[in-house]
This record gives sequence, C-alpha cells and structure tokens, in this order.
Amino acid sequence: MYSSGLRISELINLMIEDIITERGQVRIRNAKGNKDRYSLLSQALLQDLRQYYKKYRPQKWLFEGPKPQSQYSSSSVNRFLKAASLKAGIKRRVTPHMLRHSFATHLLEQGTDLRHIQTLLGHSSSKTTEIYTHVSNKQLNKITNPLDELLT
Repeated sequence: MYSSGLRISELINLMIEDIITERGQVRIRNAKGNKDRYSLLSQALLQDLRQYYKKYRPQKWLFEGPKPQSQYSSSSVNRFLKAASLKAGIKRRVTPHMLRHSFATHLLEQGTDLRHIQTLLGHSSSKTTEIYTHVSNKQLNKITNPLDELLT
C-alpha cells in the first residue's frame, strides 16, 4: 500500500495481471470514481511479490483469502497492519490510509512534482493532493532565503 500509494480497497482488488513488471507499474482498476490509473512498482517489492507468488500461487486476486479465488478482506489487512506495527515497536495506531499519506509525503520530500503525485494517487483535483502532502520541516530547511541569494 505504501509502495504504490494504494487505498485499502485498491489493494484487495489487485489482480495478478495488474503487476506490470516490464514497466515497473501497478494498474489500479476501477479506483475511486470508477477510474483506472497506474502507480509505481518498487523493484524491491517486486522481488518479495515473486517469492509470495511462488509460495501461495494465487489464482485470480493478487492477495487471496483463505478460500481459493476469494479476495483478501479489508479487515484482514487492518489486522495484519496492526500486528506488523506492534512487531515494529510502533506505539501509535497505524492505519492503511497513513501509508498512502506517507507515500505522497515522501514523494514530495524527494522533489516529485505535485502534479505527478496527483496522478499517482488518482486525484481529480490538486487541492485533494495538497491535503495529503503536508509541508515537512525537511523541505523547509532546503529553502534558501532570497536575500541570501542576492548577497552571494
């Protein structure tokens, strides 16, 4: 979810063929607003996905539930995330949406244009994207004062 900025519903609706390895992309079908979009596919995650596929052999959905060809549930994703955050020693409640927010924030901190982030997240309005990408101190510290620029 973090690696591609996915909503929980988008994660559980991923099909095997939505992982486009040759282009390094994830296809998100019928996302919010019934729109399709593409997002990033981490090469590090791709290696994990290959191992996962070899071990579990999903048939339809990338992440299948306990019954063959059944979808993994959103409540299972929430339980998994809670267990993973506790194991990592994170005391604060972690939600799937926080991962999406972090994806957008980290892209912004890396210098990714807001318009590109908007496209990756599937937002129609840039105003929606701006909510996700709060200004971080890390970025503020990189700004050079205009007066200092003039005096150098």
